[in-house]
Amino acid sequence: MDIVPLIDRIGENPTSALFGLITGVIFGVAAQRSRFCLRAATVEFARGMMRDKVAVWLLTFSTAVVWVQGAQLLGLLDTSDARMMAVPGSWSGAIIGGLLFGAGMVLARGCSGRLLVLAATGNLRSVVSGLIFAVVAQMSLTGWLSPVRDKLAALWITGGGRNMDLLAAAHLPRVAGLVIGLMIALLALELSRRNRIGFARLVFASGVGFAAAVGYGLTYALSQVAFGPVQIESLTFTGPSANTLMFFLDRNSVLEFDIGLVPGVVLGSFLAAAATRELKFQGFEGPTPMRNAMIGAVLMGFGGMLAGGCAIGAGVSGGSIFAGTAWLALFCMWIGGMSMDAILGGRGQPAHI
Repeated sequence: MDIVPLIDRIGENPTSALFGLITGVIFGVAAQRSRFCLRAATVEFARGMMRDKVAVWLLTFSTAVVWVQGAQLLGLLDTSDARMMAVPGSWSGAIIGGLLFGAGMVLARGCSGRLLVLAATGNLRSVVSGLIFAVVAQMSLTGWLSPVRDKLAALWITGGGRNMDLLAAAHLPRVAGLVIGLMIALLALELSRRNRIGFARLVFASGVGFAAAVGYGLTYALSQVAFGPVQIESLTFTGPSANTLMFFLDRNSVLEFDIGLVPGVVLGSFLAAAATRELKFQGFEGPTPMRNAMIGAVLMGFGGMLAGGCAIGAGVSGGSIFAGTAWLALFCMWIGGMSMDAILGGRGQPAHI
């Protein structure tokens, strides 16, 4: 795909934002139709069930791994210099941030990506939680909470000035990543068969993972022809939520991939919900859900920024390139989510939202 004419026509930064918009729309449509949510899968697993939520999450994750690793084997993509890989990762941040994020998503009844999807369909709970999440994420990035985040992240970092490539660290060939993805996909498909998940939902669940590969592919293509440095990145919502918030507050902000991503998710989710007549205003049922949602949003905002990514950024995008801290953060998100569900005594909201 020759994107040079597009860059010549609208410029590098607008092209980057357009690519973010495209990635976001794909994710928004697919996530809304598949009901993809790490929180739902975690709660379901914590309660001893391996049903549709777990199957959808596994299919999404495996699809991202297969597409990204397959593209790299074919020479269509190189994520060795992706934003998550090109800088030191924080093991301590992945552990602490992952646990906080996992606990927060259970309290808030959805991870950051799911809240964004629900907000676009008229869920006012998610609108409130999402705004709090974005504000706390920005505070953790450059505001009052940034010194705390920096200290916690510096406790234990990866060596060599880069994140750890798990495949390289284990001395595995690059094809091993594709094989791992295919094995997880087989497990997901077997769970899907047992739970009688419809074909359409399987396609949309795969679409969420495909969106992660699209994001990497588009930003990689741009990095190969742009005059200025371009970060190779994909789906994530902690940093982009904060950056999008500041874009509308600071007139000196510039367009970038993040600025297109969040509106793209909102647009895609809204269109998908409108097409199936699922637009519906929903609010808080009482003071306790509202309190829990606000606390959960705070934990996710700080935890996601500390962990280096949210359930999508670390759990899907980072996992698909086998970034060491991303896999650790994802594991800790599962642990944090299951622990919070246990603290609530399994009396919280059901796995679906």
